[in-house]
This record gives sequence, structure tokens and C-alpha cells, in this order.
Amino acid sequence: MTPPPASSSPLAGGAAAPRAPSLPGANRSISVPAGAGSFWRKLGAFAGPGYLVAVGYMDPGNWATDLAGGSAFGYTLLSVILISNIMAMVLQALSAKLGIVTELDLAQACREQYSTPVRWMLWVLCELAIIACDLAEVIGTAIALQLLFGIPLALGVCLTAVDVMLILLLQQYGFRKLEAFIVALLIIIAGCFAVELFLAQPSLAGIAAGLIPKPEIVTNPAMLYVAIGILGATVMPHNLYLHSSIVQTRRFDRSLEGRKEAVKLATIDSSVALMLALFINGSILVLAAATFHTAGRTDVAEIQDAYALLTPMLGASVASILFGIALLASGQNSTLTGTLAGQIVMEGFLDLRMPVWMRRMITRLIAIVPAAVVATWYGASGTAQLLLASQVVLSLQLPFAVYPLVQITSDRRRMGSFVNGPVMKIAAWTICAAVITLNCVLLGQVAGLL
Repeated sequence: MTPPPASSSPLAGGAAAPRAPSLPGANRSISVPAGAGSFWRKLGAFAGPGYLVAVGYMDPGNWATDLAGGSAFGYTLLSVILISNIMAMVLQALSAKLGIVTELDLAQACREQYSTPVRWMLWVLCELAIIACDLAEVIGTAIALQLLFGIPLALGVCLTAVDVMLILLLQQYGFRKLEAFIVALLIIIAGCFAVELFLAQPSLAGIAAGLIPKPEIVTNPAMLYVAIGILGATVMPHNLYLHSSIVQTRRFDRSLEGRKEAVKLATIDSSVALMLALFINGSILVLAAATFHTAGRTDVAEIQDAYALLTPMLGASVASILFGIALLASGQNSTLTGTLAGQIVMEGFLDLRMPVWMRRMITRLIAIVPAAVVATWYGASGTAQLLLASQVVLSLQLPFAVYPLVQITSDRRRMGSFVNGPVMKIAAWTICAAVITLNCVLLGQVAGLL
């Protein structure tokens, strides 16, 4: 690996090398109020990127893993969601700091940090993660269209290609409008699940017990498989690239003190947004545990089954409708942020720029083909298995995004006085080691089954 030159960071003692900014059309497009007495106004100006990131933590892939975990194991895997969310908060804070301090997104930083073979390997792996994520969005949206409007699953998969037009339309109105649209969809999702939980009346004692990790999560192969799927669905690899870029849409003071304040505001933004993601992910698992597991239906792992059973088991027809609406909103939200992440990764690693619609269409078509084939030949059960498998693929790719992020933000030559301190280094490397270890265990189990 080739170490970066000392001048590659604006804080490393030299002038930064000329480079195209990340997301050039939106870079520094949103002003942040100046002045010492305007903290809340500044926080309001910074609010937004965290919610775009949080979208990836509640996409349809999360639904599949959370439903499977809640119906099969009750509240037990709630601790996995909590731990995954804490890990996500730490990693997203590092991602935001990287973007603010170096004015590079993670893909650009990797391009400067590593040799060409390593850089290409990281790019290919990241593209696979984006495709796996897009696969979950395709399947989730198609399922929602089928449940709400009776559209056949295979046709719904093909219709997801149309969302390219929605993305292009929203981007014409500016980045702030895009953020507002995504936050509105998040509010819809949260509202739907608040009603669902009210109807389900879950056990508070069960929830409290589920928040405490249990050894059987690791020792039970079936539980571990779902747990790693939850980890992959929660801590999304492409979100680390996304966050380091979109924080640069803010036009803040580039002085040392200005950057310190920007890092603090961006961390608050992402942490609050991820608390919302924790509520929604936890709600899906709790809903499955309270409705299905307690009734002996430990086999409910498919979104379609959950939709069909919610009304008779909760005694309210609105339960299924709200479930479908939230799923459709989740799929569309994840589509928007996945498009941005794909653009950032391609431009950052390869310095290759192409029209957004072309980039989106290529990624979506790669996801549509396997989803359409599975939907046609294997139906709902096949798409459910494909959805869960896509989240395990994401988890397997996660170390290849986490390691560069932790390594680069721990490099004083690149980060200057913003380098990770001793406590953060321990926390970040511990998370990295935990992710790698869990994935090695999973690979060992998969190899044993072959």
C-alpha cells in the first residue's frame, strides 16, 4: 500500500492536491449560519445527512432479517439490533469526520491511500454491496406493490426501474429538497410502526430482556445466521462512503475551530437520526415477536406472510395496510440514497463520471435480473430467501469498508489534530475486529454445510 503524501489533507501542513469535489453539483451548496450564538440554527442547517444515512439502516433488507429474527427467536435478537446501532453511530461519526476534515469522501481517500490493485479490489467489493442493497430495495418495493395494489411480483420487480425518473426529478430541486422528501418518508414509516406497536401490545419485560446479549446468539447456528444478517442490514457498507460525501454539502467555516464545530454538529445529526433507525428496526422485530412468536408462528420469515397475518392476529385491518405503506416508503427511500452512494463510489474510486440516470439504470438492471428470475420461478419464498441472503452478502463486505475508514481516521498525517484519540481507536478497532470475527464464523458455518 502506498502511504499518502503529507499534503493530501488541508490540515496536514501543506496545500491539498487539486481534485474534483465529492458530489460536485451539491458540494457546499447549503450555507451554515455564522456566529457564536446560533448553535440551534447551525444544528438545523446540519440536520439532513444523518437522515439520508439512517435510511440505509431501515431498508427492506432490515425488514426481512428483523421479521425472521422476531418470529423465530422472539425478543432475543433485539440486543443484536441495539449493538449494531451503537456500532453504526461510531462508524458514521468517523465517516462524517473524515469528510469534514479532509474534504474527501471515503472512496477518494482510499484512492489516495492505497495502491491500484487494492483500490480496484475495494471498488469491486463496494459495487457488489451496492448491488446487494439494491436487490433488497427491488424486492421490497415489488412486494409492497403486490401487497397494496395486487401487482404480480415479477411485474413489480420490472416496474422498479421507473424510480430513476423520481430520483432525477428530486435532484433538480436541490439537495435540501431531497433531504426533506426523505425525512417525510421516514416520518411516515415511524408513524406506521408506532400504530402497529400500539395494536400489538408487546411485552415490556420481554423487550428489556431482549436488550441483554445472550451466548446462544453465537452458539446457535440458525440464530447466528440471522444475527449476522441483521448486522449486515444495519451497518451498511455503502453508508460509510455516502456520509463522508454528503456532509460536504454544508458550507461551514473551514478554519480549525469551524471544522471542530462541524464535526460535533454532524455527529449529533447522525446519532439522532440513527436513534430513529433503532426505533424502526426494533419495532419490526418486536412486532414480529409480539404477534407471531408468542402465538407459536415461528416460521414467519416472509414479508408477504407478515402482511397477511397482521390483520387477523391483531384484529385490525389497518395493521396490514400500514405495514405495506411503510414498506413501500422504505423501498423508495433506500433507492434514493443508494443512487447517491453509487455515484460517490464510482467517482471516488475511479474518478469516472457518468450521468446519474445511466449509473442508476446500470445498477438497477443488475439487481432486477436475478430478482425477476427468482420471482418468476420460485415466487414469494424464493424472493424472501434472496432478500435475507443479500443482507449476509452486505455483512461479508462490511470489513472492507470499516477497515479503511478506521485506518485512515487513525492516521495523523491525514487527520492532523482530528486523528482518533485512544478511546476512539480502541472502540473503532474493536468494532472492526468484531465484524471480521463474526464473518469468519459465518463463513466457517457455510463451508461446513457445503
